[in-house]
Amino acid sequence: MTEKLPDASLDQLFRDARTYNAWQDRDVPDSLLHELIDLAKLGPTSANCSPARFLFVKSRAAKEKLKPHLSEGNREKTMKAPVCAIIGYDLDFYEHLPYLFPHTNAKSWFEGKPKKIEQTAFRNGSLQGAYLITAARTLGLDCGPMSGFDNEAVDKEFFADTNVKSNFLCNLGFGDGADLKPRAPRFRFDQIALIV
Repeated sequence: MTEKLPDASLDQLFRDARTYNAWQDRDVPDSLLHELIDLAKLGPTSANCSPARFLFVKSRAAKEKLKPHLSEGNREKTMKAPVCAIIGYDLDFYEHLPYLFPHTNAKSWFEGKPKKIEQTAFRNGSLQGAYLITAARTLGLDCGPMSGFDNEAVDKEFFADTNVKSNFLCNLGFGDGADLKPRAPRFRFDQIALIV
């Protein structure tokens, strides 16, 4: 893995990729969602803790359950998206460390430490959500990540009787670029980065 990706790949992943709010009327097959997770799960997390949990809201009935918990600006575009992924994080992630990180007793690093559990789950779950977006773009899917929803209500609706908490949402499908506005400005290197 010493070769830089070709420009076409960098364009698809970053330069030409956009946040979509409108969607083509095309299904995202379940097999593609399986492929998506198979890629996204390979991204690194601390001690391979892998706290992210992904719930793909695809059916009309599931979307109707999600709808009242979305902010006004997110309702219509989410109802029209082929899939809305709820990216969550499992506060019981450390229970799986004997399997995921078997060469040491990593579970003991977290037991009885709720603040460390929350920070680790949220940080690494957020990373995994970003991997999901990147993986989706490699598979030809467009993404519409967003906040703007009632986390507590979504957790009650979709993650009841678990220790999973929602982080953010990401609409997935094949974007309709008809209403895309010009890309918003980005910082220059020297405004956000420093080499020391």
